[in-house]
Amino acid sequence: MTFGELRRLYLIIRVFLNYGLDELVPKTRLTLLFRLWRNCLFWMPNKHREQPLGERIRLAMEQLGPVWIKFGQMMSTRRDLFPPQIADQLAMLQDRVAPFDGVLAKKQIELSLGCPVETLFDDFDIKPLASASIAQVHTATLKENGQKVVIKVIRPDILPVIKADMKLIKRMARWVPRLLPDGRRLRPQEVVADYEKTLIDELNLLREAANAIQLRRNFDSSKMLYIPEIFSDYGSETMLVMERIYGIPISEVVTLEQHGVNMKLLAERGVQVFFTQVFRDSFFHADMHPGNIFVSYEHPEDPQYIGIDCGIVGSLNKEDKRYLAENFIAFFNRDYRKVAELHVDSGWVPPDTNVEDFEFAIRTVCEPIFEKPLAEISFGHVLLNLFNTARRFNMEVQPQLVLLQKTLLYVEGVGRQLYPQLDLWKTAKPFLEDWIKDQIGIPAIVRALKEKAPFWAEKLPELPELFYDSLRQHKHLQHSVDKLTNDLKGERVRQNKSRYLFGVGATLLLSGTAILLTRPDWVLISAGMIAAGVVSWLVGWQKTG
Repeated sequence: MTFGELRRLYLIIRVFLNYGLDELVPKTRLTLLFRLWRNCLFWMPNKHREQPLGERIRLAMEQLGPVWIKFGQMMSTRRDLFPPQIADQLAMLQDRVAPFDGVLAKKQIELSLGCPVETLFDDFDIKPLASASIAQVHTATLKENGQKVVIKVIRPDILPVIKADMKLIKRMARWVPRLLPDGRRLRPQEVVADYEKTLIDELNLLREAANAIQLRRNFDSSKMLYIPEIFSDYGSETMLVMERIYGIPISEVVTLEQHGVNMKLLAERGVQVFFTQVFRDSFFHADMHPGNIFVSYEHPEDPQYIGIDCGIVGSLNKEDKRYLAENFIAFFNRDYRKVAELHVDSGWVPPDTNVEDFEFAIRTVCEPIFEKPLAEISFGHVLLNLFNTARRFNMEVQPQLVLLQKTLLYVEGVGRQLYPQLDLWKTAKPFLEDWIKDQIGIPAIVRALKEKAPFWAEKLPELPELFYDSLRQHKHLQHSVDKLTNDLKGERVRQNKSRYLFGVGATLLLSGTAILLTRPDWVLISAGMIAAGVVSWLVGWQKTG
């Protein structure tokens, strides 16, 4: 490890111990060495004993920076895995991270704009409206049209912190295959590389603006999801200006209920929005923690989501979408044989996998979760069981699906908060069945023909020339094949002659030598035979060339 990595590792350990997070380690015989090591670090005492454990976890993650804050955001959606006093504190990482100085933010905005803020905006609020791991937002009004907007600005000097943490994590990922028996199957370096790319991409607000514009176009006039308008003329890599939205945070369930929101429909639409993004558009918001999701005040009986912070998006190729959809449907139909076969066909498990054993293992994990409301299903435990199944059958982690898996956890967490009785399977199954039919039926053929029609119309005049070129290339290829065949035949003839002459030469040499040893008076005959054998060898050697 480099000195910088060791220093960062030391800082992480110090922060964890200063906040007393070693309390999370269970006191068992297996952790005895760790606890003895902890007692030796007497100069790193718990400095926050008076604060609750949940608050200490949140403060430690805030101090360590964006990589850890993102991890805390994901954990905050899993209220089935953490007690309320921890989950409530982690939820504050979604949009209530300690802000940086508003004066510094204004200077950074002016540097990006190339002019004072007052030139283009009225009512700029130096106090941030919200603050998160990567950036914070300030409210303002556009001078040109009076539009209420928010200005998002990247935290200063954040890139070195992210790179330092990711460098350390990548180093640790290289150790995983050496330390764990099935570490190579987990593909930790590829997963970490994808996560690093995601974080670095999130620092470029021009990319976020483009993502938001794409999502807004995908859900134009949709009753399910609204994406705020982006004002691209004012944007840069470190600054984003977008329409200010007014909605109820998705995490404020009591407020939603008081406002008369149809919670069942809202939860169902959350599932529908997710599957629509993944399968219809192949472009999904991959940072759907509650801090980025609101519900419009309008039409509470017909609720509409509002999505912000589109810095992280994911996409799947056609093959992955097809396999995922068929896997989901097979799960819904409890066709575990189909699930096992799809995993083999997709290459996610080795081709020599015993399908019958794999089918039985999947049934053992998944059968108990059906016909239960969402409140009774712990996907955390299901994923753990599937992980153990994967380890038995050498299933490789698919880096391209990591964002999707994370988003599924977010969707489940939000659904659990909104409407615990939601039947996730019943909501998703019709959508996926319709999607599969659309992909393999007559509409899919017609759509493919329409998509390819301009290409074929362009290539049609070239077909005679292409056909002639193909025939000519075939003729040249046939000529080359015939020449190569003749050359190979000639080479075989030469090789056969060479082997024959080597055999004759060896026979003459051995015979001449034997005669010389048994009948010395026949010296001329033996010398002639030996000479003939040498000549035969030389001629055979020449034939090999």
